[in-house]
Order: sequence, then structure tokens, then C-alpha cells
Amino acid sequence: MNGASTPRSALALTAARGAGRRLGALLRDHPPAGAGRWDRRNHRGATVTLLEGPTAALAVATGSLASRPPYRVAGVVAALGAGAFGALDDLTERAGDRDAGARGLRGHLEALRRRRVTTGAWKVLGIGATGLAAAVVVDRPRTAGQVVNTLVGGALVAGSANLLNLFDLRPGRAVKVATVVAVSLAVGASGSAGAAAARPCAAAVLGACSAVLPDDLAGRSMLGDTGANALGGVLGVAALARWDRPGRCLALATVVGLTLASERISFSRVIESVPVLRELDRLGRP
Repeated sequence: MNGASTPRSALALTAARGAGRRLGALLRDHPPAGAGRWDRRNHRGATVTLLEGPTAALAVATGSLASRPPYRVAGVVAALGAGAFGALDDLTERAGDRDAGARGLRGHLEALRRRRVTTGAWKVLGIGATGLAAAVVVDRPRTAGQVVNTLVGGALVAGSANLLNLFDLRPGRAVKVATVVAVSLAVGASGSAGAAAARPCAAAVLGACSAVLPDDLAGRSMLGDTGANALGGVLGVAALARWDRPGRCLALATVVGLTLASERISFSRVIESVPVLRELDRLGRP
């Protein structure tokens, strides 16, 4: 990282990492509504805590404050908005919703079509509104063409928030994916205005990820919807900073394609079937 974005990026990473460590310790010692409220079973049936989620959301929001306007406000909106609606699903999901088939984007939308409003449906609508709000803050559209660009941007932020959550199925996986995407958004040719603008938001994600990764990899905690949606939303804001309409459209097509593929294909099965991905996925786990 170089140029004018370097101090902001360094500050964003340091602030997010520091906030994540301090907030993680604080929430572990004083869990809102009691520790049991946040306990869940992971894929192996072991008890893990979802407190990593609010830790990551607040950490990446803190790091986003180091971005320059308008990405500063957009990052905070994406982190707190997507994180809040993720928490709604994490903490208030009705036990019967999953058993009734309300899983994934298609399941929640199908339930909504049958006039059954699940917490997941509220999350989809809320994150959609959050993504649009973040894009409006960035673009401040005035013409019809700018409105179209903003709509694409809003869908990209919301879609990124949702997509990262689909990887939160094994210890460390979603955090690793977020880290790789953040680095890819931050790297650019010397003098690239888009990469420079994206770096502080990407650095905020990296700082938050570095704070929560050890416990996530160890299987003691998980991001849940709260953390994954927040990190994914800020990655979406970094993408808005990096690209204008052509790049945003390509990124949105990729996000939509992967989201639709997840309805039919198990990401875990694909990862396990490819040796390189399997080893990277398992890297760092006990």
C-alpha cells in the first residue's frame, strides 16, 4: 500500500484489530443477555459462541472510520446495518423456520411468497436497504444514469454481505475468504485511484479478521450472520470505491452467480474435492 491511502489504511487496520481484541475480551466477560444466549452448535455438534459476530461488526465499523468521505460513512452504515439485521436472524430465528424449509435466500423468499415472514426474510430486506443506503452515500446520484449505477452498487453491497455468510460453515473459512477478497481489492497498479480509495475499507476488514481469526480457527467461536454480513457489507463498500459501473456490474454478476450456485451446489463439497482448496480451508485448524 502506498500513496495518500497508506496512513489511512494503516490506521484502519490498527483500529479494527485493536477494537476487535478489546471488544472480544469485553463481550466474553460481559455477554449481553448471558453467554447462553449466544451459544450454538457447530457442524461437529460442539458448542461455540456467536459473540465473534458483534465483535467483528463493531471492529470493522471502527476501522471504517479511517476511510475518507464518503466511504467512511458508507462503511459504518454497511457494517452496523448488515450486522444488526444479521443479529436479528442469529438471535430471534424461530426454531420451526429451518425445519419448514426456510433456508438460504430461495427458502426465505419462498416463505415470504407464502405470506410467512421469517427473520431471514427481514434480514434479506434489511440488508438490501442497508446496501442501497451505503451506495447512495457513496454516489449521491442525481441523474438517471447515476441512479442505475447506485442501484447496482447497492445490490453489490447487499449481495456481498449475504455471500460471505454462505462460507461460514467451517472454522475460519469465512474469515479466510474475507481476507483474500480484501487483499485483492486493495492491490492495484501504482497510481490506481480505485485501489487507493478501496484500501482503507479493505484494511478495516483485514484488521477485524486478524482479531477474530484465532478463536474462529480453534472452533471456539463463529461469525454467524452478524459478523459475516458486516464484513461482507464493508467488502462491498470497498468494491464501490474500487470500481465504477462496468466493474461493479462484473462483481455483482459474480456475487449473484455464486449465490445462485449455492442453492444447488455445496461449497463445502466443492472445497473438499479440490486438493489446494481443501488444504487452504484446513490451514490453521487444530
